[in-house]
Amino acid sequence: MPTRLRNALSAALIALSCLLVPFGALAACVTYGLADTGRYVTAMAPLAADPAVQGAVADSVESGILDELDDRLEASSAAPEPGGVRPFVDDAVRSFTRTDAFHTAWDAGNRAVHDAVLRALRDDRERAVTVDLAPITAQVKRRLTDDHVLLARRIPVEHTEVPVLPADEVARLRKGYDVLEVAGFWLPVSAAVLAAAGIAVAACRRRAVTATALGTALGGALLALAVAIGRRLTLADIGEAAHRPAAGAIYDALTQTLRTVSWLLVVLGLTVALACRLTEYLARRRRASAAPAADPAQEPTRARV
Repeated sequence: MPTRLRNALSAALIALSCLLVPFGALAACVTYGLADTGRYVTAMAPLAADPAVQGAVADSVESGILDELDDRLEASSAAPEPGGVRPFVDDAVRSFTRTDAFHTAWDAGNRAVHDAVLRALRDDRERAVTVDLAPITAQVKRRLTDDHVLLARRIPVEHTEVPVLPADEVARLRKGYDVLEVAGFWLPVSAAVLAAAGIAVAACRRRAVTATALGTALGGALLALAVAIGRRLTLADIGEAAHRPAAGAIYDALTQTLRTVSWLLVVLGLTVALACRLTEYLARRRRASAAPAADPAQEPTRARV
């Protein structure tokens, strides 16, 4: 094969491989990271101690409790003082978010929601995703009872189905999940095979390795940029500014592995490219020093008469 054709084919294969790198990393992180319940719960667990997340959860729980109290008071025709209950409810809820029982409830809730969503995505039936709160309530009750909290044994454990995703949303997500399961394995494998093929057919393999490494670093940088842009767009879609810090913390937790992989690609690519350039420089120096010295030109002799 002519050298020019080999270089053109090598460049095309390496370019295609580097193009697949960010997409393969994204698909693999989602498939083998977020789609695993244990890894998902582990990634979300530190958020239980985040003040922004605690505040958002406290606001939601407090609003639900006050709405329930209002409904019961209206049904009983009672007329409490406006705002008389709110300070006590607010203090109780925010105090609960700083306890170990809240951490237990947070982990149990995330595990229950993730299991329910995964079962729906892997099931062919068209039905909405719901979560039963009874197991979560039972864990919280057990934790409070172990801590000897007053009246903890009287907490009712009722089977309450809470909707998470409607049926039409599940059908749409199932298609994307099926694509990610395939892409999470085949995209990284295809990128590696194309890179190896591009390096193998290159006329100068050291330069091909350098180009592959630089392309990998560029792909990692573009992936990190995409994650940052996605964060900005996600927070911009949230109407209430008070909930944006909590949403940002959740987004950062879910994309932590992806950001780590993107920077690893950048560092690995630049390191390999630098190593290739260094070895090329040392090889040139070695060849230059091993070359035999040219004989000095002999001066023409003058004949004497």
